[in-house]
Amino acid sequence: MTWTVAPEPPDSPAATALWRSYYTEVSDRYYLLHEGRRTDPGELEREIATPTWDELRPPNGTLLIARYANKPAGTAGIHLLDAQTAELKRVFIQEKLRGKGGGQLLVRTAENTARALGATRILLDTRHDLMEARALYTHLGYEETPPHNDDVYAEHWFSKVLR
Repeated sequence: MTWTVAPEPPDSPAATALWRSYYTEVSDRYYLLHEGRRTDPGELEREIATPTWDELRPPNGTLLIARYANKPAGTAGIHLLDAQTAELKRVFIQEKLRGKGGGQLLVRTAENTARALGATRILLDTRHDLMEARALYTHLGYEETPPHNDDVYAEHWFSKVLR
């Protein structure tokens, strides 16, 4: 079985299904940790439908879809914040496929995409309970930094110089 990563519109069927999986997991993790419950189904549907993800469309952004054995398995988005700074967003690998190298390939491909858009630095934020993500970013050379945004759910901020 092999991984592939390629750009895809953020409203494609694969991207939409992966966004649903991503949001369901991170939302449920948050509510289980903080309130001892899963996400309310109505809230889940509203939040899944809300973003258009236009920032992940060319010319200032890209959504990458990772496939494992030709099946959609993960996402990573790149959004240019300015001419030299990109933001890494929506990084996700389906739980059953974690540990198979897809996350590293996906983030490295996102870094190359950011470079191609002219970025020399990449930023991201994540939550404390997303330990797998924080471990991946640290392994790939990201350094924890002071906050670069005021996202209410962000608890850790990372940066990496793109050489």
